Amino acid sequence: MNYGIEIKNLLFTNGTLKQTIFKNVVWGSAGSMVNKLLSFVLLIYAARILGAEGYGQITFALAFASLFTILSHLGLPSIITREFAKKEEGEDEFYAILSLKIILVLLTFILIATVSFLTISSSEVRILTVIIGIFLLLNSLIGTAYSFFHARQKMEYEALLESVQMLLMLSLGLFVLFRFPSPQNLSYVYLVSAFLALLATYVFFERKIFRLKLKYDISIWKKYLKMSLPLALSSTFAMLYAYTDSVMLGYSGMFAETGWYNAAQRIVLLALILMGLIASSFYPALSKLSKESGRLFQKMWDYELEIMLALAFPLVTGGIVLASTIILFLYTADFTPAILALQFLVVTAGLNFLYRPFNDVMIILNHEGKMFWITLAGAGINVALNLILIPRYSLYGAAGATVATYSLLLIVIMVFVKKFTTLRFPLARVGFTVLTSGFSAFLMYVTLQYLLLSHMHVVLLILVGAAVYLTAFLGLRKFVVSKYFKQLYA
Repeated sequence: MNYGIEIKNLLFTNGTLKQTIFKNVVWGSAGSMVNKLLSFVLLIYAARILGAEGYGQITFALAFASLFTILSHLGLPSIITREFAKKEEGEDEFYAILSLKIILVLLTFILIATVSFLTISSSEVRILTVIIGIFLLLNSLIGTAYSFFHARQKMEYEALLESVQMLLMLSLGLFVLFRFPSPQNLSYVYLVSAFLALLATYVFFERKIFRLKLKYDISIWKKYLKMSLPLALSSTFAMLYAYTDSVMLGYSGMFAETGWYNAAQRIVLLALILMGLIASSFYPALSKLSKESGRLFQKMWDYELEIMLALAFPLVTGGIVLASTIILFLYTADFTPAILALQFLVVTAGLNFLYRPFNDVMIILNHEGKMFWITLAGAGINVALNLILIPRYSLYGAAGATVATYSLLLIVIMVFVKKFTTLRFPLARVGFTVLTSGFSAFLMYVTLQYLLLSHMHVVLLILVGAAVYLTAFLGLRKFVVSKYFKQLYA
């Protein structure tokens, strides 16, 4: 038996549906985990070396520039993945889309530069924002190629290219932070790494997929913009409630508070890696099954929803219990105010796990227009709550506004999926998962509270907590299913 060929077929080719999903999960997990961890390490050192004030300037610039980058996306990444997943050809359309993306990137750069110089009082922060803006726009162009890789279910390509970019960014970033520490110098690292990654990505694309060229085709632009416009509008409002808090904190001159808030938020974003991996792996297969088999589509979506639910419980429970230990382990004592913010924000992580399957299925089933109303409601409430709560409670007001926003969004999107799609909510399976996950999370909570008294290292606490939860959850599930719910999971 040739194990080398078997491994190659398993991890580098698209065979059966299950094998392809497995391959994408493996590559997506490996690539995203490595890249997010490397990015997280860089930001941790940035926070520790630059302090809350300097770190707050960097994160404010990222948030401010991100508010405008929706113009460079216009909802196209998800549409590219969805449309090219349905067909084998399409080079001419991709040429036109790439040309459109370049135009959008240039327009967005002009907008970021203009608005930042008109509204940001600090010259240092203005320059920082423009540099970070260019970095984000270069990544937007890279993301166009990644969307095509997703459509072809070749996530191994993205994993490789992203890893190269992040290794370069980390090595240059640590060098700069230790030798020439400043927010602006770190922003140059972001810029250089993104530029080199852009070149590498499109050279790789030409060799592995097809040769690229630019094509002016208004009809194709109209076709894709018509499909993506509802998503673009939704993304605009999603950006508002994702970044309004950091922008408002920084714009009010609370850069230290911005640093504390984003220190907590980065931990939550790291926790969301798994959610993104699972959703990205299911998305192409769900897109395909939506056209082929309603029964299999429902079954796969049920499975994704159960997975997300089972992961949300331990994440929220562990995050609340270990918030203080995690913050003081990763940062300096100056970041103690971030502890309560983390306890708030980890709840939003759990809500995100539950929200994502509903969000993706609305897009797959061509209900982008309805997503606009959901995100509009979320953006309006989030901005209003931030305006009310930030002046009084600073970063804790921002965290509370985020929890309230995501809670509302989850309720609304569940109603929309039930009303506008043929999917049935798997009430029995969800209820069973809630009971088993809730009990397992309770056992994990009790265990962690006891172990905290022994001053165990935070890494060991996380591992023990995960082991307790997983053992209880799988044990309960196996026992109860085999005894009472065999038909439910047949």
